[in-house]
Amino acid sequence: MGWQPSTRSPIESARVALTTCLAALAVAGAPPIAAQDSEVPPSLEDLIPDSAVENPDEWARQGTDDAVGPGVDTVPDLDAETPIAELPEMSVAWPENVELEPLQPLEPEDDIEFAQLLEDAPQVAFDEAEIEQLSDTLVLGFPQQEPPFSQRGDFVDRFEALSTVEELNDGDENVAQLAARAREDEELLTNLLRVYGYYDGEIVRTIATRDAGEDTADQRPRVRFDVIPGARYTYGAIDLGQLDTAVDAASLRDSFNIQVGDYLQSDTIMAERFNLDRALGESGYAFAEIDEPELLIDHERVEGDLTMPVRPNGKYVFGQVVSSDEAFLSSRHLERIARFESGDIYRRSLEFDLRRAVTATGLVSAVGVEAREIRPPQGDEPGVVAMDVTMERAKLRTIAGAIGYGSEEGIRVQASWEHRNLFPPEGALRLRGILGTREQLAGITFRKNNFGGRDKVLTVDAYASSIDTVAYDARTVALTGTYERTSTLIFQKPLAWGIGAEVLATDERNRIVDGVERPRQTYFVGALFGRATLDTSDSLLDPTRGFRVTGFLAPETSRTQGVQYYYLRNRVDAAYYQTVGNRTVIAARAAFASIQGAELVGIAPSRRLYAGGGGSVRGYGYQAIGPKNDFMEATGGRSLVEASIEARIGTGLLDGAVSVVPFFDLGSVSTSTTPDFGEIKMGAGLGVRYTTGFGPIRLDVGFPLNPEPEDSAVGVYISLGQAF
Repeated sequence: MGWQPSTRSPIESARVALTTCLAALAVAGAPPIAAQDSEVPPSLEDLIPDSAVENPDEWARQGTDDAVGPGVDTVPDLDAETPIAELPEMSVAWPENVELEPLQPLEPEDDIEFAQLLEDAPQVAFDEAEIEQLSDTLVLGFPQQEPPFSQRGDFVDRFEALSTVEELNDGDENVAQLAARAREDEELLTNLLRVYGYYDGEIVRTIATRDAGEDTADQRPRVRFDVIPGARYTYGAIDLGQLDTAVDAASLRDSFNIQVGDYLQSDTIMAERFNLDRALGESGYAFAEIDEPELLIDHERVEGDLTMPVRPNGKYVFGQVVSSDEAFLSSRHLERIARFESGDIYRRSLEFDLRRAVTATGLVSAVGVEAREIRPPQGDEPGVVAMDVTMERAKLRTIAGAIGYGSEEGIRVQASWEHRNLFPPEGALRLRGILGTREQLAGITFRKNNFGGRDKVLTVDAYASSIDTVAYDARTVALTGTYERTSTLIFQKPLAWGIGAEVLATDERNRIVDGVERPRQTYFVGALFGRATLDTSDSLLDPTRGFRVTGFLAPETSRTQGVQYYYLRNRVDAAYYQTVGNRTVIAARAAFASIQGAELVGIAPSRRLYAGGGGSVRGYGYQAIGPKNDFMEATGGRSLVEASIEARIGTGLLDGAVSVVPFFDLGSVSTSTTPDFGEIKMGAGLGVRYTTGFGPIRLDVGFPLNPEPEDSAVGVYISLGQAF
């Protein structure tokens, strides 16, 4: 800034000069000027001589030199550009013998109100607002009547789930915590309004007073938010990039169910983006791309323009499936287990399904499936993609063993060795053996998975066994072949079936009682059999809804003591599951079985019908229900009926893993081909279930309600999975 002429009067200039002089004296350490008479203080005019008025600058310079005194250096001119090298020393005497009065504690004031709880928060509430009280400390008000807030219910639920003030509803909150969290909730409410398309909404944060009649001793404040959503914005322009270049542009656009004029909601944008992506993937667009959506809000139009670039990148059909390890799982085998044929329209879900199918073989530790372009689309003709399957081999040999004890089975040791791909692809060989108090077995099994189609299994099993149960003693050699379509934990199917054949020779007799042996009888048996299961349940091991119906039919022939017998074995099992409330499942089961066409003596004891045990009527021993001979041995029968009902009640213990299960069972076995309801045995009890990642562990304790003298007073059953 340049220099400007002074406009001060001479008197004012003199005052300024005097001030400058006194400042210079202070800096130089000059002795203080003697005080004037306190009774008559001099005026400013008395202190300023006439020479100071006539030439103030000269007078100020002379006065400073005179004030410094002899022997003292004059105060140097101060240069604004040069810093002071040394500051003059100053010393101030510290007052002695000064006593301060002790601080007195402040008494709390009982009548303090929380009017200033939240800084900068307006202390105004809307009298005619509709109120939603979420807790003792949190209230929402909705004063806006027009236009109505149509999403209010869902809005309140989402806010309540995310509110930080709501988390303090335990009586332990303090004012500071409540204030901080209330500010966070105000921002949360603003963001939620925008989620629903209210971009001009207002949130009024207040401290609500207690209503009349409430406990006045409760001094906790109540935070209130009045929500004024304002007008709801709608969609303006919608730009989906290159979607209109797709062959199926019209149907694909229909899958993105957002139109111009619809109300804005960010949740809907994300949901419809997913729907469009799925539609592209299921309609042949193997390499489609969708960018993140962008929304441009125009407050003047009360609209938002949506831009979401879509690049379909051409339509394709499936070509060949190519394996990265032909000697292990060949391309031909992978094509067999895929749920698509060459030339079918590409579907992303079928690509994922192929990956799951390869994983389900149990032969790989890692698998990847990727579409590779073989021929690009040309005009309206789709392109072709090959499905490249890459895999890493898993360990294929397994050795397993188990040792157990049961009150009915005694000691039991079993072991097995298996190679799951000894005969590629998916040809397994398994050797197994059992050594126990009542059972000994040696067997060999060949199993071919995915044989002739997806989830179809060929099994050939040969074994020799000796088994001593409650009802019979049998020494058996058998050969069984089965071809079936299985339902697995990964792929539970609504329809599973199996057909097979069996030939066996068995030497059997009833149990030895008091050392008295029964005569043995040899049976040569040949059988064909078939079974089918309809399953609408939601789980194989732990169903909560749906039903299952299984039918079994086996025409058989038996030759014993020179006589040929022909008969038909059949059985029907049905189960129903229904969830009641949030934690209870009601499960019911019924079974009927019969053997038609032969007398009981012509049927080997091991192939007759029995009831009792953990999978039948709990509270009774295995095979303990049914006709008995003079030695009170179970002889088996030709008809069976069973029924069970139980309630699987969740307790909430261990994060909901524990359930208690009261149950009631009944069953009857008859020597005739029709059930005998006059000899029904009933059992009841209580069980516990512990849910794990692979299914529930079951512990049931059952009591016979109408036992025979030889029946035990209680039965205990432990297994994996539900009873039915």
